[in-house]
Amino acid sequence: MANLVVFLFSSLAILSAMRGILAVDYTVTNTAASTSGGARFDSDIGSPYTQQTMDASTEFIWRTFQQDTPADRKTLQSVSLFIDDMDGVAYASNGQIHVSARYIQSYSGDVRREITGVIYHEMTHIWQWNGNGQTPGGLIEGIADFVRLKAGYAPSHWVSPGQGDRWDQGYDVTARFLEYCDGLRSGFVAELNKKMISGYSDNYFVELLGKPVDQLWTEYKAR
Repeated sequence: MANLVVFLFSSLAILSAMRGILAVDYTVTNTAASTSGGARFDSDIGSPYTQQTMDASTEFIWRTFQQDTPADRKTLQSVSLFIDDMDGVAYASNGQIHVSARYIQSYSGDVRREITGVIYHEMTHIWQWNGNGQTPGGLIEGIADFVRLKAGYAPSHWVSPGQGDRWDQGYDVTARFLEYCDGLRSGFVAELNKKMISGYSDNYFVELLGKPVDQLWTEYKAR
């Protein structure tokens, strides 16, 4: 019995150490604290909640992309998020996320829920593959919004399923289309993302779903 207890404690210590090695460090900096949007961030959202959301979204993205081991994922030890006095909504680049304090101030609804959805979208950009820059921008944005959709943070103003002009129109239009494709083959988005580690081709849709992407879009629209 004593040996079993020692073994269990040793196993827990090893697992804890491994988690420490593999853990991602999340930092949040409000550079716009003196603005009304920065003040609203502090009062209605806050840095602790934002860090928790960055961590939770990373775990959700890894599950969605079926990246079960560190070898499947990008190698990043830290992700930094900044609340900045800028136009737009947010963007991600080189392990950093920048969120607009002006957008936070102007948002009229549940700002914490909205920024949670924004974080899921931008964290997807941090972790997704982009085909070494060859993947269409509309597909990149669509995958990020697909993750936001599956996490339950799609805003009410998004298009309904079937709307849109092109499959690679981006954002909510492409997210809805990818949801349809994922329904045809469970895990499709995860497999598509995996294929985009080193490059991109529209033929990936044929390889995974047996049909050209334009045909899939036509069938999606008709349905």
